[in-house]
Amino acid sequence: MSLISQILIPADETRRLRSIHQYDVMHSLQESVFGEFVALAARIFNLPISLIALVDEKQVLYKANYGLPNVSTQPREEALCSTAILNNRAVVYADLINETSPFITVQAAEAARNKKLRFYAAAPLLTPDESRIGAICIIDFEPRYLSDGEQELLEKIANLISQMVAVRHCCLQSPALGEYHWLFIRNQVQEEMQGLLALVRYLATRHGSPIPIPDDILNLIGRRLNDLHEVLDEYES
Repeated sequence: MSLISQILIPADETRRLRSIHQYDVMHSLQESVFGEFVALAARIFNLPISLIALVDEKQVLYKANYGLPNVSTQPREEALCSTAILNNRAVVYADLINETSPFITVQAAEAARNKKLRFYAAAPLLTPDESRIGAICIIDFEPRYLSDGEQELLEKIANLISQMVAVRHCCLQSPALGEYHWLFIRNQVQEEMQGLLALVRYLATRHGSPIPIPDDILNLIGRRLNDLHEVLDEYES
């Protein structure tokens, strides 16, 4: 690998890759509920694209995709999501044309430019052993800034996705729970997600799509996400 590629590799890379297999993340993120997460994120932030990315050894795999058809994988050096696993906070590139982050490779900058992408933000997904395995990202064709509250909400969505992966693994590994119980939980979460999506649509109809999102709306959405966390807390190992 080149020196630039080494910059993209976190110190816990071996453990991180092991966790992807240990928690069956490759199959977990294929579940339909994760497609609903990206649709919800795109709607909340009023952006055309949202993705769930799994950062494997050499590839970034887009396991849930809203708004970017015909893109399922990218080489790791070409994917902005490769930079989202390098720390525990959301990464935000307000304007990719003017971005100077040393972690954006020449290949990633070119790939974003070819797709005419200008804004990118992502929050890392973690396994129960706190390995950063991927990210949920939101993308726009125009420059955009995120307030601190918006970044916190994106991180909260990432935490919820991470929790779903952990609960799925817990259920499928437990003789006392099993697949039936996982399906029950998944369906319960999907019902809650549909209700939250309806709320977001109502808020958009009533208040429009102000940028940044006002704190009162962020707090309202955040409380509903907290309700989902509480549903999952009972089952997470």
